[in-house]
Amino acid sequence: MLKISKICLATSATLTAQRGIALTASRSIDQKWRAGRGLPENPNAFGPLTNLPDFTYLDGRPTPLGANQKRRLLKQQEIATRIVELSGELDFAKQRHARLKEAAEAEKQRLIQSKLKPKGHLLLQQKK
Repeated sequence: MLKISKICLATSATLTAQRGIALTASRSIDQKWRAGRGLPENPNAFGPLTNLPDFTYLDGRPTPLGANQKRRLLKQQEIATRIVELSGELDFAKQRHARLKEAAEAEKQRLIQSKLKPKGHLLLQQKK
């Protein structure tokens, strides 16, 4: 048993196998044609085959959602929630910027009013 493992180790060490593996997928769909017509890159990403149910009941009952339909629906709800959250943050940032700008302008006006006061006999002449 020991001799066999030594032989296997010796033979595997001397043999070097190299493989060329392609890691990019080939695109058999004409992407320029699809982009020129405003279609998505993946034809299976959106459309009646992916959005509509696979079957319908003859008595009119609603059909259950498929696994991918439910996943897509949850993902769209998360995206909508994130959009609402970010738009609220954007509104808050705009209001804060306007408040800070007004505060800076008020401080500037206060400094100007406090610096340029007449003193001494000029103050007495203005009161008359």
